[in-house]
Amino acid sequence: MKRGLLFVVSGPSGCGKGTVVSLLQKEHDFAVSVSATTRSPREGETDGVHYHFWTHERFNKAIADGEMLEYTLYSGSGRYYGTPKAHIAEELESGRDIILEIEVDGAMQIKKRMPEAILVFMVPPSMKALRARLIGRGTESADVIEARIGRAYEELRLAHCYDYIIVNGENSIEETVRKMLDIAAAERFRTARNTDFINTLISEQGKE
Repeated sequence: MKRGLLFVVSGPSGCGKGTVVSLLQKEHDFAVSVSATTRSPREGETDGVHYHFWTHERFNKAIADGEMLEYTLYSGSGRYYGTPKAHIAEELESGRDIILEIEVDGAMQIKKRMPEAILVFMVPPSMKALRARLIGRGTESADVIEARIGRAYEELRLAHCYDYIIVNGENSIEETVRKMLDIAAAERFRTARNTDFINTLISEQGKE
């Protein structure tokens, strides 16, 4: 059985990456990684579904035991966010593709630890469109929106570190999902992912 593919999706807040990831999970059987955090659950959030809500002690032990694929400590809040390894390893070994939707810093950590990970950076068709989306949510103050726009420009400067760039919002969300599926299909044909099969064919020399 072939291993599944690990996708890491990042992009500015408001670019629609969460919607794309959700559709891939619901309609195309992609597994989705659940992050761990030391913050308290918000109303409507369920442990193990939205996040693994851990104590600082549990999170620090996971780091010390090498259980985290990536993690970040946000100095302003003192909260940890990160990705446990175990679930990802299980899904990949079962042959199922899995997606992580994480910040740029975490994506860079994963690329160092798992070079085979496929990094996808999702962007809006324009920064004007991004601003319109953030305003259209109607959930954030003007100051928060400005902070998100500023952060988006910082993230864009690291887009060159990713394997693929997808523009979300040029047409339909379904087209963006199709682009992700096209990437998955192409990645399965990479030479590095098929060397075992080639070696099996070579081993048949003289036995055919």
